[in-house]
Amino acid sequence: MTDDALDQMATLAGALPFLKRYDDQIVVVKYGGHAMGEEETALRFGRDIALLEQVGVNPVVVHGGGPQINAMLKRLDVKSTFVQGLRVTDAEMLDVVEMVLAGPVNKQVAEAITRAGAMAVGISGKDGGLVRARKVTRRVKDEAGVLREIDLGFVGEPERIDPKILKLLIGADIVPVVAPVGVGADGQTFNINADTVAGAIAGALEAERLLMLTDVRGVLGPDGKLIPEMTVAQVKQGIADGWISGGMIPKVETCIYAVEQGVKGAVILDGRVPHAVLVELFTDGGAGTLIRP
Repeated sequence: MTDDALDQMATLAGALPFLKRYDDQIVVVKYGGHAMGEEETALRFGRDIALLEQVGVNPVVVHGGGPQINAMLKRLDVKSTFVQGLRVTDAEMLDVVEMVLAGPVNKQVAEAITRAGAMAVGISGKDGGLVRARKVTRRVKDEAGVLREIDLGFVGEPERIDPKILKLLIGADIVPVVAPVGVGADGQTFNINADTVAGAIAGALEAERLLMLTDVRGVLGPDGKLIPEMTVAQVKQGIADGWISGGMIPKVETCIYAVEQGVKGAVILDGRVPHAVLVELFTDGGAGTLIRP
């Protein structure tokens, strides 16, 4: 037997306890726009998700698509503005956002998983009443230092998650792939941050894990080194002390929300790393920062 074959057998044997841990458990994976990368990266992600389903895990994918939306807006010569990381979304912008997220991006992710051997179905948060949304506003300081409320247009946040359609798909051994748009009580469509949708869905499903794939390694400490594991209290202290800052704050806040809703653990990890999902779930070391109660 070759050394390569022995290494493969050792890897399989080492993964066995983790396969038992996650058997028939729900794992929600947020697949970020920047983590999608090139075609080979997307295909590799599809194979990893298909493998999860084939070994008994129940994956649910929630995807972003910021770079793809930007590319379409550039083609249409439509300018985009952001407030605190949220895209201001008027009626014209909303049409583009929904077209891209619930259209080609959603179907490409589902197709990559299906091509790898697991059946995947793309849906949006509007389907089956999955994501009931409410309008979001933000307050920012003007030049005089006065807090003013900014109208973000049709930007929303999850108000309620009805996971019935997800449970039906999971029960039929189908991988749900969710585009982050939702609908208000009056039928109005809203553009919603994908991180927020993933956290809300993970909480509603009481998932075993929420995996936040992004373009950073995880939470870095004051010394710049990756922190493998943190409690919710430690994360909140890091925010208060200022060394968790910037774009990392909304990500850890999503993880905190999910954990407080019953998710066993939430992980921020670099989706550009090959097989990051499998490394996180099926090895001792993991691949990012695990946030737990």
